[in-house]
Amino acid sequence: MVKLMVDGREIVTDRDETLLEACLENDIFVPNLCHLQGMEHPPASCRLCLVELDGESRPVPSCTLRVREGMVVRTDTPLVRRLQRTALRLLLSAHNVDCAHCPANKKCEIQRLASFLEVGLKPKGLEPALKEPQVDREHPSLDYYPNRCVLCGRCVHVCRREQGRPFLSFAHRGIRTAISFYGGADSSELPCTKCLACVSICPVGAITLKEDAPATLK
Repeated sequence: MVKLMVDGREIVTDRDETLLEACLENDIFVPNLCHLQGMEHPPASCRLCLVELDGESRPVPSCTLRVREGMVVRTDTPLVRRLQRTALRLLLSAHNVDCAHCPANKKCEIQRLASFLEVGLKPKGLEPALKEPQVDREHPSLDYYPNRCVLCGRCVHVCRREQGRPFLSFAHRGIRTAISFYGGADSSELPCTKCLACVSICPVGAITLKEDAPATLK
C-alpha cells in the first residue's frame, strides 16, 4: 500500500493501481472516457484525465501513471480544467449532438462530462467535422454511428477481452478515424450475435443493435 496526497487529502491505495483508479475509488472524480478498470495498457486517447503532479512541468494523464509513495496531486487547477475543456470541445466538434434520438440520452458520458466541466454540448467557434456515412450498416447485427463515436477504444478492448482477439479495430487516420467491425474476419466468423459487449460498453450509444435483429438478441 502507498500513501499520496490528492487535492490536499491523504489517500491510501494499492501500489499496483493507476492514479486515475486511485482517485475514482476514493470518490475524487477525474474526467475520463477511454479508461476501463484492469486495462494493462491504457491508451490515454481522450486526454481528459489530466492532473498536475509535483515534480512534473506539465499536466500528465492519470490513467497511465502508477501510484507511488508520497505523490502530491492536484486534479482541479485552472490549467487542468482549461485543457480538459479544450479536449472535450474538440471531441464535440466531431460529435453529432442529437441527444433526443440517441439511445444513450440521459446516461451518456459526453453529457455527464459536459455538465461537470460546464461546457456546452454545441461549442461555439469550432467548425463541425462530421463523417460520412452518418450510419454504417455493414455489420450483420449491429449499426455503427461514427458521428456519435468518441474513439475511446472501449469496444475494441472488451472485444479482445471477451473473444481472445478483437473483431473490432480502428480504421483510417486523422479526422477520418472510425471503428471497423471486421478486423480481418469474414462476417460469418463474427461472434457478435452471442456477445454484444461492445454495445454495452459504449459510453455514447455509437454501437447499437439493428432494429431487425433476432428477438433472441434483444
